[in-house]
Amino acid sequence: MRYSKKFKSIVLCISMLMLSPFMADYAVKGIYSVSQTKEQLTSEQKEIAIKENTEPEIQLEDFGELSEGFGWEEEFEDKTREVIASEDTIVDVGPKPYPTEWEGTAGAVIKTFYGKQLGTSFINLDRAGQVRNKTTIVSNAQLLEESRKSPDFKIEFNSSEPQVLIMHTHTTESFEPFEREEYTSNFNYRTTDPTKNVVAIGDAIVRELEKGGIKTYHDTTIQDYPSYNGSYERSARSVKQILEKYPSIKIVLDIHRDAITDGTNLPQPIVNIDGKNAAQVMLISCCDDGGNIPNYMKNFRFAALFQQQMESDYTGLTRPILFDTRFYNQDLTTGSILVEVGSHGNTIDQVIYSGELIGKSLLRSFLVFS
Repeated sequence: MRYSKKFKSIVLCISMLMLSPFMADYAVKGIYSVSQTKEQLTSEQKEIAIKENTEPEIQLEDFGELSEGFGWEEEFEDKTREVIASEDTIVDVGPKPYPTEWEGTAGAVIKTFYGKQLGTSFINLDRAGQVRNKTTIVSNAQLLEESRKSPDFKIEFNSSEPQVLIMHTHTTESFEPFEREEYTSNFNYRTTDPTKNVVAIGDAIVRELEKGGIKTYHDTTIQDYPSYNGSYERSARSVKQILEKYPSIKIVLDIHRDAITDGTNLPQPIVNIDGKNAAQVMLISCCDDGGNIPNYMKNFRFAALFQQQMESDYTGLTRPILFDTRFYNQDLTTGSILVEVGSHGNTIDQVIYSGELIGKSLLRSFLVFS
C-alpha cells in the first residue's frame, strides 16, 4: 500500500506524541543517572589520600597500580581550570596553592609513635631497626642474611659528578600547616608549592649531603599534577634521562609521605629527637615476583644498611622497612629506595627536620662502605 507524504507526516507526528512521555521519562532518568554517577565519582575521589592497610598495627598508603586512577577532585570542581579529557592532552591548569585559611573541623590530630613491632613478619636487624616482610618469595632468614651484606656500589666524596638523585613521583604530597589539636576539612594535602610539599624534604636532604661532600641532583619535576594517573611512568622517564646524563649516580631516593588514618582522627607519627618533633620515616624496598627488578636484593642491602644507620643514630625515627612485591621503578639502579617521610598528619616543620636527619644518617651510611 502506498501513502502520500502528507499522510506519512501525520502518522509520524501522532507516533511521536504517543512516545513523548516515555522519551521524557527516559531522558529524566538518564540525566539522573549521569548526575548520580558524578556524585558517586566525587565521593570516591574524596577518598584519594586516605588508604588503609588491613593490618591494624601499621597502616600504609598504597602507590602505583593500587592507587592510580583516584583523586584530584579539585580539577573538576574548580571552574577556573581546564583539563581536556584525554589521556595524553592536558591544558596547563596552573598551580595548586597551599591554603591560607583553614575552615571546618574534621577530627582530632593524634600524636602517635610507632615503636618496635611484634609478629612473624617482622625481622630485627643486627644493629637496629626492623624489616616487615610481606612476601612469601623471600624468607625472613634470607632477608637477615642479605642485610649483612654491603651494597655493590661505592659513593665518591667530593666528586664533581652527582652521586645521589633525590626525586618525587608524587611531588604534590603535602602536610599539616603546624602542630594543632584538630585538622580541617578544606584541604586534601596536595599542593604544587615546593616549600609545603615533599620537595621541601628533598631540599633538606640535599643540604646535608652537599655539606658532607656528596654532590646530589634534586629533580623537582611535578609528576602527579594535574594528572595523578601515570605518575610512575612519568617519573621513570625523568629518572632514565637523568641517569643517562649523569651515569655517576648510584642512589635514587623517591621521597613521599604516607597517608595514615584512624577513623575520623588524623595520626601524627612523631618521635622527639634532641627536643624537636620529627616525623617517623619508613623505607620501602620492592621485591620482584615477575622478573621486573632483577637486582632487588641489592636494593634491599642498601635499604637495610640505611635503616640500621638511621635507627642507630636516632632511636625511634624509623618504622620497619616495608619489603613487598611492588615495583616503584626500583629496577633503574641497585640503590633505589622509596622513602615515606611522615604522613599527611605531620607538619611541614616535622618532615623537614626528618629530612635533615635522613641526610645526616645517609652520609654516615656512606662512610661504612665507601
